[in-house]
Amino acid sequence: MGGGTAGPTASYGAGAAGAPHTAHAAVGAPALSYAYAMLGAVETNTVSPLFVGRTRELATLTEALARASAGEPQALLVGGEAGVGKTRLVEEFLAVASRREAVVAVGGCVEIGADGLPYAPFATALRALRRALPEELAQALAGQEGELARLLPELGEAGHAAHDESGTARLFELTARLLERVCATRTLVLVLEDLHWSDASTRHLLSYLLRTLRAGRLVLVGTYRSDDVHRRHPLRPLLAELDRLRTVGRVELDRFSRAEVGRQLTGILAVAPDTALVDEIFDRSDGNAFFVEELARTIECCGDGSQLSASLRDLLLVRVETLPDDAQRVVRFVAEGGSTVEHRLLAAVARLADDDLDEALRAAVGAGILLPAPDLDGYRFRHSLVREAVSDDLLPGERSRLNRRYAEALEADPGLVRADERAARLASYWYAAHDPAKALPAVLRASVEARRRYAHSEQLRLLERAMELWDEAPDAVRATLRPLDYAEVYPGCGCASGSGPLRHLDLMAEATVAARFGGDRERALTLAKKALRLLDGDDDPLRAAWFWVQRSSLVQTLSRGDGWQELATAQELVRGLHPSAVHADVLVNVASWGALHRPGPDALAAADRAVEYARLVGEEYIELHARLTRGWLTIDAGGVDEGLAEMYAVRDRADALCLVGVMSRAGVNLPSSLESAGRSLEAVAAADHGITVCHDHGMPDSEAWARANQAESYFSLGHWDESRAATDAAALLFRSRKSHGLVASRRIELALATGDFAEAEEQIALNGRLVGAHEFQPQYLIPLARQTMLLAARQGRVPEARAAFEARSEEGFPPGTQRYALPLLHVAAVIEADARGLPATEPGRPAVLERIRDHLKRLPTLVPVWAAYGTLIEAELARAEGADTPQDWARAAAAFGPLRRPYELAQIRYRWAESVVAASGDRATATALLREAHAVAERLGAAPLAESVGLLARRARIALSAPADESPDTAGEDTEADFEPAADAIESFGLTSREQEVHRLVAAGYTNRRIAEELYISPKTASVHVSNILAKLGVTGRGEAAALAHRLRLYETV
Repeated sequence: MGGGTAGPTASYGAGAAGAPHTAHAAVGAPALSYAYAMLGAVETNTVSPLFVGRTRELATLTEALARASAGEPQALLVGGEAGVGKTRLVEEFLAVASRREAVVAVGGCVEIGADGLPYAPFATALRALRRALPEELAQALAGQEGELARLLPELGEAGHAAHDESGTARLFELTARLLERVCATRTLVLVLEDLHWSDASTRHLLSYLLRTLRAGRLVLVGTYRSDDVHRRHPLRPLLAELDRLRTVGRVELDRFSRAEVGRQLTGILAVAPDTALVDEIFDRSDGNAFFVEELARTIECCGDGSQLSASLRDLLLVRVETLPDDAQRVVRFVAEGGSTVEHRLLAAVARLADDDLDEALRAAVGAGILLPAPDLDGYRFRHSLVREAVSDDLLPGERSRLNRRYAEALEADPGLVRADERAARLASYWYAAHDPAKALPAVLRASVEARRRYAHSEQLRLLERAMELWDEAPDAVRATLRPLDYAEVYPGCGCASGSGPLRHLDLMAEATVAARFGGDRERALTLAKKALRLLDGDDDPLRAAWFWVQRSSLVQTLSRGDGWQELATAQELVRGLHPSAVHADVLVNVASWGALHRPGPDALAAADRAVEYARLVGEEYIELHARLTRGWLTIDAGGVDEGLAEMYAVRDRADALCLVGVMSRAGVNLPSSLESAGRSLEAVAAADHGITVCHDHGMPDSEAWARANQAESYFSLGHWDESRAATDAAALLFRSRKSHGLVASRRIELALATGDFAEAEEQIALNGRLVGAHEFQPQYLIPLARQTMLLAARQGRVPEARAAFEARSEEGFPPGTQRYALPLLHVAAVIEADARGLPATEPGRPAVLERIRDHLKRLPTLVPVWAAYGTLIEAELARAEGADTPQDWARAAAAFGPLRRPYELAQIRYRWAESVVAASGDRATATALLREAHAVAERLGAAPLAESVGLLARRARIALSAPADESPDTAGEDTEADFEPAADAIESFGLTSREQEVHRLVAAGYTNRRIAEELYISPKTASVHVSNILAKLGVTGRGEAAALAHRLRLYETV
């Protein structure tokens, strides 16, 4: 058993050989390649036909297959040192999978020099699936061929590249959906080999799939060399991340025991070896399966092995050195060509006659050094360890010459390799040939291809390589380089026309965007800072402004600041310049920043200027973003109809042009603005549109935002089950800290309203970690403060609730934040009203109430929902001072009535009934109000509200369900003519006359000693009375007992 394949029929890149359900054995597969036909008769008995050991590991894989077949996706990573037998284990597993009628697709990471090809294993696996399941894959791909062509170019021309950071995420999401569709009705086994060679884009896509795939009959297996993954290896962070995922299993392969080595030798030699040979090979190989094979083969071809070198590298080269000279040369060519070398490319590089090349290849394959690779009509080493040994044995000059030959052959005939590999391989060959004049243009062309495939990490690596080569390349070469590829609105050069040769600073701009799009924001920030240092003192304001905008975005994303100073610097740089795309971009970023941080007239004016400048320079993408921001700010300023009309127009235009970035933003911002304006039902419909757009274009994080916004509108409309379902759906989609925080915020609202305070506390803590410590935007900070205040008050921590309000109110609530500030002020007023009479909260109360009123006066109430909150807050402030009347609550109910907000209306009716009971004893009105409030609370599941309504009803002796014989005219009628609401409420608690006297004094703030003096009883007796009162009232302390007396106006002297 070895670490490579089992011979020329092994499953590299396609599936296990000979199995009718493996991908490369599908009906209609192409005829055997030239390499296979030419070498068909070559005998290669290089590995044991017996599968030795690994029973437990194979069982783990097989159990995963069974679970996946039942509809539960499985993921496993198979690790072990080079040569330990990972590939052989996977082959045995694939054979089992094939016998169980699973579809198998295998893709290997491709190494070219020190580089990996973007998405190589996924592209190979998709090709295999396309051959095996052409119709099913076509159906699964329907409508998304343009996007997924970035993974598999054979699908057609890739769609128009996105001008935002979501392109890669969309590609990943569509890939996940593709796999889910394929494995919805059949079991799929996807194997990605040699992850230690994987490129960054492959690692990112793999991580995404392992975190998001939740449905389908899929087994995803990855293999890697554990001994190669050193502390700084790029695969190491991914392995650490996956270790935290409980859904990813690990299979670690150990070396063979002595007995297992003996069984392996028996299979290789076809006879039982003597004990001395087993001991010698076990000692020399240390149980590594591949080295066992090499030692056995070397002894077979070279003698008894007593003269073998102790060096493993020399051991791997022994059989290479026994080959004919032409075969040795061909092996060296293949070693430097990459993981696999196409036959035609090898022929062009080797420069041998056809017959001589065939004979050399026959010798290398017959010796078990090389294997045919049927999918590429080429060759690869039987084991990568041999290739590495041969490559390491090359002299520096020899290696450079071989790479030059590859580059020259590929330039002469680009059709020698696949189109999607051509640019990357040519760049790698020229770079390894140490020819900067040739390497620089090739590397820059490869960077363009990487960007078009959304392989931004590889694009960044190539651009950084170009910067490394820049000074070494001749001036004449630099003068003829490709123009600027893509860096958003960055100007092509320092002059206004944007023409001129590519400059080193332009590469830094491209690299900054590539790093940002690839998720390496630390690197992007470093590049932006370096570029600004280079620009310091230069008369190049547009470039400098562009880099300052980049820096602003990055410091915000990395939570290094709010980004305003950077934007202000950019704004100053473009002030007074002729209109340009950079100028428009600066202004739209200033407007967007203002909308999120300091909404108001200045932000709206910046949005107006951004629209104007974008139109002047013909930048419709920027214009649409600016108009979306302007519409949002116009609504915040009270121009609801005007602002919504603009946002709808932008949405429709973006849909028509398929500008995905604007479409997704409109799908999130429009429902949010509708909800802000109190149009919750319309917001639900707008969110449906946004959800569809985001889902169809593979933007799960934006879809999470849209669903969370819809959950808020459902909550407002009193559809709490739908709100909870929308929140749960968003929880499956979020991909960022902010969207995760939004999901937590929606869960907090539901938990507080339904009385699940433990859940609310947990989600508030989570949200604090997600956004509270990282964000500077009112849309995050104000709701979190309100929720924190409400929870603290509900748990009896009124001083903490007040402190949270005071801390938040110190920051102020500028115009534009009213949608968040008004509900917070309402909660602050409710807390003060509920705490009225509590001795501990009396100090400072007037100042708090005055602060609430002061902030309320400063906030605009031009929109009905804002005005309704203003009326409600005034009623609560009156209650906090013991001065509210039924008319206060009637006005609040009238304001909220048309808004379709049943929860707020039920709360108002409860307070209205409480005021009626205390003021006039109009039982009919109180009964109707309490029954309406209770019905809504019960329907919604608002347990705290239902409990409060029930308590008031019991105290007032009001039945919440009407008796069968009750008519509307007699509802709430009292049988006693002299009904007094306060006396009735007191009696409902069951307090004795003496306890009522004690309760009155408690409400007045008396201590037990003073109560004893007042009533001529002992302090101990007073203490007993107080304890009984607390129990009967159902409160936990004398402060709550006092507050209850004040709230219900139980005693005239209170």
